[in-house]
Amino acid sequence: MNLQPTMHRAVKQRRTGSKTNKTNNSFQKTDPSVNTNRNRIALVSGGIGGLGEAICRKLDVAGYQVVTTYSPKNDNAQLWLESQAADGFAFSAYMIDVSDFGSCEAGVANIQNEIGRIDVLVNNAGITRDATLGKMTRENWQRMRQTDLDSMFNMTKQVINGMMEQEWGRIVNVSCIDSQKGAFEKSHFGSANAGIHGFTKALALEVARKNITVNTVSPGYLSTSRMLRIPPKILRDKILREIPVGRLGEPAEVASLIAYLASDDAAFVSGTDIAINGGQHMH
Repeated sequence: MNLQPTMHRAVKQRRTGSKTNKTNNSFQKTDPSVNTNRNRIALVSGGIGGLGEAICRKLDVAGYQVVTTYSPKNDNAQLWLESQAADGFAFSAYMIDVSDFGSCEAGVANIQNEIGRIDVLVNNAGITRDATLGKMTRENWQRMRQTDLDSMFNMTKQVINGMMEQEWGRIVNVSCIDSQKGAFEKSHFGSANAGIHGFTKALALEVARKNITVNTVSPGYLSTSRMLRIPPKILRDKILREIPVGRLGEPAEVASLIAYLASDDAAFVSGTDIAINGGQHMH
């Protein structure tokens, strides 16, 4: 399948005042990287809602021009863009099926022709479909691999040469705690996401001399709409009791880590898999 990309662009509405880094900084009141980042474009796959939305917002605050992708099955892109614009975030969004190479090729080409060369890529798009191996269909296995793992190649292939030409780039691949510790009914999900870090390490070696870093971030259980649909008793007794800090993570906490990895300050961090899971799995 080769989908023709569709683009939605929010009204270019910005928050009043300059963007500043709200985190502790004993050296400067305003982070100078914000000015540098204004000339950089960040592409976040699967950025509409949940963790992806938090990543888009955090990168915007850091000064990047943010573009996101959304699935062909998602018909809420324009409403989402309008709600973000109302909060002062001016994003662009393109319909791309990350599991399909042709869709990624055409979609990213459109982004680069209309907006500019990609400096930061966050491979965040993914799916989850729980099933034991005995009940899993071959179609479910392949769909998981294509969306969660093949997408890494499909999207990164479109931007890596440009990053190498300009000798700067940041790639962050989002995996999951289940790829590290294993999880019931997730042999397809766990294996696909475990493959993400193998991809990260190999690519990090290939591009290190070009000032391009490649890293994996593996979040634990986050306070997203999907998690909050779990009955409170199960959430309390089965999930929270396994997390030493005693709570779900916030998407903004993971987004802050990703924003750091996308920055100039993280130039010496590459090829690593960073767990951010409240101590639930230590390795």
